[in-house]
Amino acid sequence: MKYETRNLQELPKFRDGLSYIYLEHGRLEQQDQAVAYYSQEGVVAIPAAALGVLLLGPGTSITHAAIRQLANNGCSVFWVGEEMVRFYASGMGETRSSANLMRQAQAWADPEAHLEVVKRMYRMRFPEGLPPDLTLEQIRGREGVRVRDAYARWSRETGVEWKGRNYNRGNWAEADPINRALSAGAACLYGLSHAAIISAGYSPALGFIHTGKQLSFVYDVADLYKAETLIPTAFKVVAESEFGVERRVRQALRDQLREVKLLERIVSDLHSLFDALEIPDPYAEDASAPGELWDVDGTVPGGVAYGELEQDDPN
Repeated sequence: MKYETRNLQELPKFRDGLSYIYLEHGRLEQQDQAVAYYSQEGVVAIPAAALGVLLLGPGTSITHAAIRQLANNGCSVFWVGEEMVRFYASGMGETRSSANLMRQAQAWADPEAHLEVVKRMYRMRFPEGLPPDLTLEQIRGREGVRVRDAYARWSRETGVEWKGRNYNRGNWAEADPINRALSAGAACLYGLSHAAIISAGYSPALGFIHTGKQLSFVYDVADLYKAETLIPTAFKVVAESEFGVERRVRQALRDQLREVKLLERIVSDLHSLFDALEIPDPYAEDASAPGELWDVDGTVPGGVAYGELEQDDPN
């Protein structure tokens, strides 16, 4: 097959400048100091040093040499479903900073900061805002009303009967079409949220509202967008037909999430949750610098032969 070389003018970026690209139905190989993507449309040279996250969709293959080149340049590689609505696996470049993860962990461990992040996540769901003196229990109550109203609204607008959120994990077919559509669509939203969380350097396990699961933070983040994306899409799909709702809702939601660029939005919203927590990034100037070592008085420099220092000490 004859390939036509195309130039990749500019990689899309998240709010923090981290560049990313999503590819499907093609092959990636090492090409000098870059990686080359071969598809039916031609070949594209992707500068590994300028790429932060590579998302590989269906029909892609990648050589060992290409993975090595990406890893050496600190690029993360994700294996995802079509248009990123599934998250299967990831590989992280070794030079990536842990500043965002440290900020998340600090907020998670500190009761006051934890509560503030929880309140921020709830405020993001209410464009009209929330009174500052509400307790967490009162906020949860308002959130419950908001979600119930969303179900009721789309039931009225589409004519799809709504009997409440109800499904049996042990008997999928027992649920009515709208509940099956909501569950299938939620899996898509979880996949995209998972990819965004890992892309931005956070942990999917350190949840603030949800706790105790490896994907607790994924559930936290996905819930921010369910009422505006998943719920209307599921009701519209079921209103068209009650057959094959799982496949059709995945396709409809996939297209919608791509059109509204939800991946970029999630990353931006993630940073806003922790922006006020002042945690300096010691690797901002040199991401490949040695990591620090924990000490009871703080941290000490890494990459130092401390045993030799003690032997050289005349005292």
